[in-house]
Amino acid sequence: MSGTLRIYLGGLPDEATTGDVRALLERFGEVLALDLITDGETGLPRGFGFATMTAAAGAAAVAELDGQPWRGGTLRVNESHDRGAPAPRRSW
Repeated sequence: MSGTLRIYLGGLPDEATTGDVRALLERFGEVLALDLITDGETGLPRGFGFATMTAAAGAAAVAELDGQPWRGGTLRVNESHDRGAPAPRRSW
């Protein structure tokens, strides 16, 4: 998507809801998508997620929120990079 930025959100407290995180991010601009990651077996929050925002809003959120205290923890917010294909294995 041109003009958008996907950001990683870490250090989220277990009780943080999608609405809480969306409100935090919307201070910087439009949130196009938000996905808080849960454990596949238990359904419990894993303390991180990803958001897609307009590029300018996402950059502002990263600059302002990374390392900031929020609800008893410290946020880790940075630009998300695709993992891509795994490196080829070497055979000896």
